[in-house]
Amino acid sequence: MDFKRPYKTMIKLSKVYGPVFRLQMGCQETVVLTGYETVKEALVNQAEAFAERASVPIFEDYAKGFGVILAHGENWRVMRRFSISALRDYGMGKRIIEDKISEECNVLTKTFETYEGKPFDPATILNAATANIIVSFLLGKRFEYEDATLLRLLELIKENLHLAGTPGVLVYNVFPKLGFLLGARKKIMKNRKEFHDFLRATFLENLKEFDENNQRSFFDAFLLQQKEENKKSRNSYFHNDNLIALVDNLFIAGMDTTSNTLCWAILLMMKYPEVQRKVQEEIAKEIGVREPKTEDRVKMPYTNAVIHEIQRFADIVPTNLPHATTKDITFKGFFIPKGMNIAPLLTSVLHDESQWEKPHDFYPEHFLDSEGKFVKKDAFMPFSAGQRICAGENLAKMELFLFFTCLLQRFNFQPPPGTSKDDLDLTPALGLTTPPMPYKTCATLS
Repeated sequence: MDFKRPYKTMIKLSKVYGPVFRLQMGCQETVVLTGYETVKEALVNQAEAFAERASVPIFEDYAKGFGVILAHGENWRVMRRFSISALRDYGMGKRIIEDKISEECNVLTKTFETYEGKPFDPATILNAATANIIVSFLLGKRFEYEDATLLRLLELIKENLHLAGTPGVLVYNVFPKLGFLLGARKKIMKNRKEFHDFLRATFLENLKEFDENNQRSFFDAFLLQQKEENKKSRNSYFHNDNLIALVDNLFIAGMDTTSNTLCWAILLMMKYPEVQRKVQEEIAKEIGVREPKTEDRVKMPYTNAVIHEIQRFADIVPTNLPHATTKDITFKGFFIPKGMNIAPLLTSVLHDESQWEKPHDFYPEHFLDSEGKFVKKDAFMPFSAGQRICAGENLAKMELFLFFTCLLQRFNFQPPPGTSKDDLDLTPALGLTTPPMPYKTCATLS
């Protein structure tokens, strides 16, 4: 087993044992699903049977079953329903959030301009910009990019996502009794405490200002629901542990994958300048110098195709988060018992050779027909699929389009002097999510 990139070993095993096989690692038993047809059959066609979240030691330690992403059963259902409804109320998919993203785009481009074409690492700035969008939902505010609190929170999140995908944590998940020996688990839990202490302090501040007739944020919506539920029942899911876990989940999910995708976007535009030029030509033709808007996307098939291909190629969550079966099931001729851990490998869908013409290359034409019109692909599953599909998918799509078009409308991205495009490294970094390796770019005004 490649403990740094276990999904690579799983893909190799699927070539020998087929798209459904069982893997025993220490105490952990997992059924691995690979390829578009198999993953879709499980997550979409038999969604209910595969809707549970697997009990993985590090996830149980971290989330304790609360929140939405790593939660189980009824807790997950109630929190997911509430989160989607509250996010919609606070503007997800509406004009208000588009305006917030556009304002953040302006701050982002001005920040890039301050480097005056000199080399810089865009990762932290992109993390801060995307974090501000979700913070505006959660807390009703934004941070300056150099704000020490924001930078510390981003550092904690980044470190934990990296550690969660390292060999030390994989060993812990397989042999949980060794946990006390492993530094990575201790560090994750220490970071979790610091992050949650910040959220609790913020929660107490919000509590002082809470006015049920004037809800300003996701926090307020939860507090109001908590008040109403507590009148009805003592066993409500709307308790403070769920609130902290929910905000943790939304903060991490809302920031990390979008900023990682934008980091890949800039790297790939440097690597493929001809693609960058064609996107800029389409932006010039359809938008000109005005602010990009979400409705521009339908008139911009090439830009839309490039964004989709960046997501497919970047493959941000290669292993997916592990699922579990909710009942005994016979699947593709195999009996799978209730409670079995399931690994539906997203990387095997995004690189499925039966679905993509050039699965291992960066090739925007995957999403274009012979006339240059945008084509949807069923095997495009970067947000996963079925009942556990990413709750913020629509928000992420809006952010990616607006941030990407704003940046390419304003800048040409080039490798630093002395570096050629052939020197750029497209190897993903290690972690539960996979950003590109750290790099520097030069953003010159276009």
